[in-house]
Amino acid sequence: MRFKLPLLAAGASLAALAAPAYAQDVPAAQFYIGPSAGYHDLGVNDEDLDDEDLDGFDINDGGFVGGIVAGVDVPVGQSAFVGVEGNFHVGTDAIDSEYGVAARLGANVGNGKVFVKAGYQWVDLDLANLTGIDGIEDIDGLELEDTIDDFVVGVGGEFGLGGARLRVGVDTVSFDTIRPNAAILFAF
Repeated sequence: MRFKLPLLAAGASLAALAAPAYAQDVPAAQFYIGPSAGYHDLGVNDEDLDDEDLDGFDINDGGFVGGIVAGVDVPVGQSAFVGVEGNFHVGTDAIDSEYGVAARLGANVGNGKVFVKAGYQWVDLDLANLTGIDGIEDIDGLELEDTIDDFVVGVGGEFGLGGARLRVGVDTVSFDTIRPNAAILFAF
């Protein structure tokens, strides 16, 4: 019994000394934030408008967007990660603003990352710029939605760029739109 107590104390001391070394091998969650920009094509074509009341509209179905993306990645094993991110962008032409949240799943590759993501996105439309008709929101009997919201999926990659990462990717809202985008991300 006398030897068990000192052996137990020695084992606990060794475990306490090894714990910081083990903790250094396990990467911590990585938070990031940065500016983002892209072009969002809403996928609306003049040929898609079969309603006679809508004939003659000059559809401008996209716009440049710029804003911010922020999130966190949590390591899973040595090279994989899961994460969550949010975004907010203001737009030009047909897009007033857009915002959303998505889960990410990816792998660390060298000094970069590749990922897929899925979530939910809202796109607030500028109906006058979309249709080419000023005051279209006020036309009696014409009920147009000025927000598109649906699931979003995307793929992308991030590459080391000094103290930051360059992200390039492409997203789609309900497989109807396409948004190639890029961001400069700063981790902390």
